[in-house]
Amino acid sequence: MPEVKSAEQPATQRPWLALAIMCIGFFMSLLDGSIVNVAIPTLIHGIDASYDQVLWVIDGYLLVFSVLLISTGRLGDIFGYRRLYVIGIITFTLASALCGLADSPPQLLTARLLQGLGGALLFPQVISSILTIFPPQLRGRAFGLFGAIVGFAPIVGPVVGGFLLAHLSWRWIFFINVPIGIVTAVLALAFAPPMRSGRQHRLDLVGVALATAGLSGVVFGLIEGERYDWGTITGPISIPLVIIVGVALLAVFVVWQHRQQDEPLMPLALFGARNFTVGNWVGFVFQLGMIGIMFVLVLYLQMARGYSALETGLVVLPNAVLTAVGSAYAGRLSDKCGGKYILMSGMTLLAVGLLVLVAMAGPTSSAWSLLPGLAIIGVASGATFAPLQQATMDGIDPRLAGAASGVSSTTRQIGGVLGTAVLGALLSARLASTMRNEAEKRAGQLPENLRAQFVGDSTTAAQHYSPPRPPGGLTPATTNLYERVTADMFATGFVDAMQTTLVACATVLVAAALFCFRFRPHKKPTTEPAQKRQSETAPQD
Repeated sequence: MPEVKSAEQPATQRPWLALAIMCIGFFMSLLDGSIVNVAIPTLIHGIDASYDQVLWVIDGYLLVFSVLLISTGRLGDIFGYRRLYVIGIITFTLASALCGLADSPPQLLTARLLQGLGGALLFPQVISSILTIFPPQLRGRAFGLFGAIVGFAPIVGPVVGGFLLAHLSWRWIFFINVPIGIVTAVLALAFAPPMRSGRQHRLDLVGVALATAGLSGVVFGLIEGERYDWGTITGPISIPLVIIVGVALLAVFVVWQHRQQDEPLMPLALFGARNFTVGNWVGFVFQLGMIGIMFVLVLYLQMARGYSALETGLVVLPNAVLTAVGSAYAGRLSDKCGGKYILMSGMTLLAVGLLVLVAMAGPTSSAWSLLPGLAIIGVASGATFAPLQQATMDGIDPRLAGAASGVSSTTRQIGGVLGTAVLGALLSARLASTMRNEAEKRAGQLPENLRAQFVGDSTTAAQHYSPPRPPGGLTPATTNLYERVTADMFATGFVDAMQTTLVACATVLVAAALFCFRFRPHKKPTTEPAQKRQSETAPQD
């Protein structure tokens, strides 16, 4: 079995071309995590789906994607990063075609689960490839491209989705992936080098089973907790029980990995590297706080301010552009001075941007008033993704790149899922209080016979993140009055709840910035002589 080239003897003369090709599939997998969100109303009518079924179309992708990253990262170490990437692209492309052809909710859900598998197969291979084909002094720039996509894809998803829904059908949200996926697979086989270790490996099947089952329990519980009111699912099975069993299985998984001295799925030696351990903790806390920003802002723009999905995407698009540009520059700076202090500055600036947003966002604020806060958040986001990835992976043996990328990606995914659950619960709890207070203040503006129902409807508004509809049988004038008062009540109450949630996000991000002090000082990589780094022809796998 041929041996992968080291970072000092790279596997290809054109690492940037190889990375650009792999980032196309990476971009597609992240885009599909958000693009479907804008199609919820269309899917409900298009395939006669219930609201819960459509939510599972979204959550099912996230569930499969999140729980398989550790296993698929290690599979890259065993079978080769390019090979796993191409298999992932083919799986993702086939699943996208099946999604577009689906005629029922079960068909669409099955195809989305297959999409999640494809995304999980290709995602860790991008990070692993960066560690393998780039010398240390260029990894910051490479991770800068990686970070630009991480920040850009989820935000541009609603823009692309809104455009496709406006001019084509919901099926093209998925069909658009098919030609891109085919071309990317061909380019990867033609230009991306084969990359794998030179020694025989075996797959820890018991570890795969334990990790998958444990992560499934934790991620499922966090995703579905609010839907079941954090209580009973069916019979004796409850959300807390599912999460507890998941955590217990993960504990057994760690013990099992400790006993697997030869080929563990997650080599515990990874955590002997201080920066990797610190980076995973920082990444978990960072993602927990970061995930709530767009979650809350999109709700504010669409529900409180009445923007369409496409308009919402256009409002936050400058933020995504600044994130992409900032990531490229942050990557270059990380190559020179390390990611520690850039990362700390970025997270602190993120918190400042959130506080500016809190100060500027109001019940009647225009999109222009949000731009200062969004601009700060965009620049700050660009200064976080690349340095965090670089600092976490600093010193990792390229032969363990797949395992390391799978673990770090999983840690952040769980942080994001937990952040969505916790911040969603915080927003809901705060919203229930502010809505009722605002409803009681405004009830006097309505006829006496509607006041009690209006106050009661505030609970429905908090639960569904949308203003309640007026009751039937009212005159047009009374209906208009009810809608106006309800809209004012919802907008004011939501802004109050949003401000509390964003301040909580800022606090979490400051905590993540403080954790960065635990990173080891950066050691500038030495530049190898050019002749030593010249590439040989990459062996075929």
